[in-house]
Amino acid sequence: MKRATQQKQVIEQELSSFNSFFNAEELYQKVSKKNPKIGIATIYRFLNDLTKNGEIHSFQCNRKTLYSNSKKNHCHFTCERCGERKHIDIKKLDFLNEKVDEEVCHFQIDVTGICKKCR
Repeated sequence: MKRATQQKQVIEQELSSFNSFFNAEELYQKVSKKNPKIGIATIYRFLNDLTKNGEIHSFQCNRKTLYSNSKKNHCHFTCERCGERKHIDIKKLDFLNEKVDEEVCHFQIDVTGICKKCR
């Protein structure tokens, strides 16, 4: 059983304030305003533990790790000509459910193509 320290309580409180994707630095900025003694290494350890336990999800975006405390998915479209990258919203995975006999919790998809401007 995890020890409920004052530091963990502060981190959990600030973590729950995010309703979208966030990174460790953003969480650290919020936490350090409440308790400047909490270091960035503590934030990374805390997020790693939560990710390993399935309590939050992590995604890769522009070589950074993003976290989400919801079941949101993380998808991108990247233009192979101009390099523009944008987030896209995919809600249903009917095609994947036909191929995978597992329960899908969250997903990350990177799609590459030609954007409207470059066509």
